[in-house]
Amino acid sequence: MTRRELDAAGITDPGLRAAYADCRRLNARHGKTYFLATRLLPVERRCAVHALYGFARWADDIVDDLDRRETPEERDRLLRRLESDLAHGLHTGDCAEPVVRAVADTAGRYGIETRLFADFMASMRSDLSATDYPTYGDLRSYMHGSAAVIGLQMLPVLGTVAPREEAAPHAAALGVAFQLTNFLRDVGEDLDRGRVYLPADLLAAHGVDRPMLEWSRRTGLSDPRIRAAFEAVDAMTRAVYEEAEPGIDMLDPRVRPCIRTARTLYGGILDAIAADGYPVLHRRCVVPRRRRAGTAAAGLVRILGARIRTPAPASVVSVRGPVTQGEEYSR
Repeated sequence: MTRRELDAAGITDPGLRAAYADCRRLNARHGKTYFLATRLLPVERRCAVHALYGFARWADDIVDDLDRRETPEERDRLLRRLESDLAHGLHTGDCAEPVVRAVADTAGRYGIETRLFADFMASMRSDLSATDYPTYGDLRSYMHGSAAVIGLQMLPVLGTVAPREEAAPHAAALGVAFQLTNFLRDVGEDLDRGRVYLPADLLAAHGVDRPMLEWSRRTGLSDPRIRAAFEAVDAMTRAVYEEAEPGIDMLDPRVRPCIRTARTLYGGILDAIAADGYPVLHRRCVVPRRRRAGTAAAGLVRILGARIRTPAPASVVSVRGPVTQGEEYSR
């Protein structure tokens, strides 16, 4: 965590500053696309975003990291301990676990609803037992906790120029669209974990099932039916991005360039997958570094324009610390 970000956020306690720094490192290591976009946010809001994302990664690693050697029972205990730590941290504002301490502090500063964290943890628990999703509705229920709530947690941090309840469905949809993008990109890796995060009925409509996906992953061979199914997932994901799009203009003008950049970068992942012919069972498709840098540079240009058009916000008082005028609309 840079000293400038911590100072701008009004975080002065040494232990809390170290906790936020841990979250920033998690964000930088695990979420290169999202971390790049986060650097375009107003400096005083970056710490909170790192805390929210860092906590999500911390929990996700317990259930998903293939390098970990815990049994399912041990992972369940770790997740329940994390859930207990989180409940204590959200209630008291403090916790011995640094990542939990940072996210609890963020929740208090911005008045983020406790139920959003409960819904997130419920989806993480389901990853310990669920291996597939019969319908898109089933998958969407899972993604409410694993992705939509992340967008909803972000709203108080980003600030809105419309009532929060009006912006909320679009913020939730953007979180879902990001996760659907990841599901398509990572379908091969998820198979290695024993999971399929693509609706079984959508796959079946194209003559595809889990054994066929496993055959393709194992042999390196492809089948036109698999490609057709992945094209359908691509189209479904782009439709969710369209659901999310109106919400960007409901955000504080100073954060819109960051969110548009994140949306463009994630959309670029879909474009890369399609351009490569949907080889996601055999390798991960990535956006070239030069293209990502160009997208970020365009975001910086939009930020400069927003700063020229939008006067510096006055501070207002939040639950436990200073926030900016953008959040005042969403109280």
